[in-house]
Amino acid sequence: NHPSGDVSPCDDDIQLTRRLVKAGEIMGIEVLDHVIVSEKGYLSMKEKGFI
Repeated sequence: NHPSGDVSPCDDDIQLTRRLVKAGEIMGIEVLDHVIVSEKGYLSMKEKGFI
């Protein structure tokens, strides 16, 4: 949740992405991306190198 509209990932976003990727690996599901969206734009964790 980014109510300010800033799509920059916070530490919690980065940790959540890492946890989702690890959980996906355990279940055999590839996480393709984790996207932060606001009225001002979006940020792809994959494009930024977090996945």
